[in-house]
Amino acid sequence: MSLAFLLTSLIVVASPGTGVVITLAAGLSRGPRAALVAALGCTLGIVPHMLAAITGLAVLFHANTLAFETIRWAGIAYLLCMAWMTLREHGTLKVEPAGAPRSDAQVIVQAVLANLLNPKLSIFFFAFLPQFVAADEPQPTLLMLELSAVFMAMTLLVFALYGLCAAAMRDRVLSRPRVLTWLRRSFAAAFVGLGVKLALTER
Repeated sequence: MSLAFLLTSLIVVASPGTGVVITLAAGLSRGPRAALVAALGCTLGIVPHMLAAITGLAVLFHANTLAFETIRWAGIAYLLCMAWMTLREHGTLKVEPAGAPRSDAQVIVQAVLANLLNPKLSIFFFAFLPQFVAADEPQPTLLMLELSAVFMAMTLLVFALYGLCAAAMRDRVLSRPRVLTWLRRSFAAAFVGLGVKLALTER
């Protein structure tokens, strides 16, 4: 496994995106347990895209304009819905006691959906993984699975670190209503920005 793959993966994983926003919000609003659950949910949301790329389905998906656009606009609508719910204090940044009932399920479903409704992940895996598989590799599928597993492990660890850092700041944030209001607006703006970015992205 090359150093180039590890460094590239780390840059991709650590870059701000939907998963990072969801994990940070989970840590701030529900505490460290929810942050870890969100990190797990975001990681699980990668699996369908990874499998699609490895099995070649991403090629067909990329060629099918209707399928791509349907998933893309569903993802945009979901991100905008999350932004609205965040502003209304009923969504991503709804403050609850740490370990509140049902919060784990809510967080993990939200995280999985956010990544599942991002068609660019399939295309990313399709373009990213083959770069690190030699043409004469005897077992290319097995190697791509191994690389994907490493990418997912890095995603889980980095997102968990983001979430736990946010959870550590939770008490300070909750004791300052103005800060919490600012954070709600910032997270809502982030979701809108991610939705706009997805809307403007071409296949």
